[in-house]
Amino acid sequence: MDAALEKRQVKRAYKLYAPAYDFVFDWIFHPGREAAIRLLDIRRGARVLEVGIGTGLNLPLYPLHCGIVSIDLSEEMLEKAHEKVVELSLDNVTLKAMDATVMDFGEDEFDSAVATYTISAVPDPVAVLREMRRVVKPGGNIVVLNHFRSHRKVVGRLEDLVAPVCTRLGWKSNLPLEPLLKRVGLTPEIATKVNLFNGWRLIKCVNRK
Repeated sequence: MDAALEKRQVKRAYKLYAPAYDFVFDWIFHPGREAAIRLLDIRRGARVLEVGIGTGLNLPLYPLHCGIVSIDLSEEMLEKAHEKVVELSLDNVTLKAMDATVMDFGEDEFDSAVATYTISAVPDPVAVLREMRRVVKPGGNIVVLNHFRSHRKVVGRLEDLVAPVCTRLGWKSNLPLEPLLKRVGLTPEIATKVNLFNGWRLIKCVNRK
């Protein structure tokens, strides 16, 4: 699929999801979110990049002693995130509308980066992870929480079958994890399964440049 077309589909889908996103997805995905933020091992004064902030469900989970820069392609989702920043008085959070495949940040600008439920919802996941590697300092943590294609043959084939429909809904159902990490040059230090039915994988990598 053409990347520009897919990007428009993603923006359209999440514009529709924004008003009800928290109600539908918060309780389902919350355990994974908590685990992902813990894996960042955030130190006092650290700068953390969150890719795909969405409506800001992760924001209350961060410690206040660090700086958070959160980006998203959807302006409607960012509006919801901004409401949380104001409501919770999070002076340490900066929100930016940005395409994660071409981030407007310098190299080694962040101590760590996280993407929760985002990598399968971008047109070019390889480019996003490469950008995360570029902007995170050597030795920094990169944490990814996402659904990836199942290793079980029957489930994997089903995910392939529904992939065209899922793409139009704004995410990929059959994104394979291992080839993705290999192309980007990331090796998992920690890999575990989280959430309902262990349907999502939580990965922590150290940015070894």
